[in-house]
Amino acid sequence: MQAILEREALLERRVSVEDQSTLWDKLSLAQKFAASSLTQFGYDLAYIREQQDGSVAVLLCDNNAATISSDGEINTAPAIQIR
Repeated sequence: MQAILEREALLERRVSVEDQSTLWDKLSLAQKFAASSLTQFGYDLAYIREQQDGSVAVLLCDNNAATISSDGEINTAPAIQIR
């Protein structure tokens, strides 16, 4: 029973996607420039992951993911798993 409740809580958290403009407001200036270049290739800003060394923006295009570090470095082959 506890496992079901925990799973439902995780699913609920994943469903509550922030508004795109709110996400864009949270990006650094370098991330905004990098993200705008990726959107020209069909990527959409999905979420931002906060880490100790800054935030990482995650963008998705079909089944492909790309990340942008807080200093604007783009990685089109990140070692992340999208669920």
